[in-house]
Amino acid sequence: MKTTFPARTIRPVALTLLLAGLHACEPQPVQPTVQTSAVAEQPAATPPSTGDFPTLTRVEYVLQCMQEHGGQNYDNMYHCACAVDVVAKAMTADEYDQAVTFTNLFGMGGERGAVFRDPPQSEQLRKKLKDAKAAANDTCFPKMPGSAGGQRGG
Repeated sequence: MKTTFPARTIRPVALTLLLAGLHACEPQPVQPTVQTSAVAEQPAATPPSTGDFPTLTRVEYVLQCMQEHGGQNYDNMYHCACAVDVVAKAMTADEYDQAVTFTNLFGMGGERGAVFRDPPQSEQLRKKLKDAKAAANDTCFPKMPGSAGGQRGG
């Protein structure tokens, strides 16, 4: 027996995944390489750069953002896709992953929770994430008349 899902359930999720993945699929310029010796030199390790979040991380951010702002709709998707770009410019993917882990597990009680509360990088990364999200809200979400903070939705 074939199971079908209503189009109104699939479309918002599919559109979200599509648009979140489009940014990650932008063509990158190709740099020609010249080999000067028989043994090619290994390229120097480059530091991680901001703005290159994996597609999965972007999609998860957009889906969570949409949930926080009232659900899956085109308006929220547009603003949340903008927000993930702002956060990606402020943090590397590794910093973001660590900050989300520290934030989500900060409230864990006991000695196990100390691993997420006590390290100095925990507070630094949680603050960096909070500041990046605040900048994203200021940049990407319209200011509602009469609201002091400019946040919309729930």
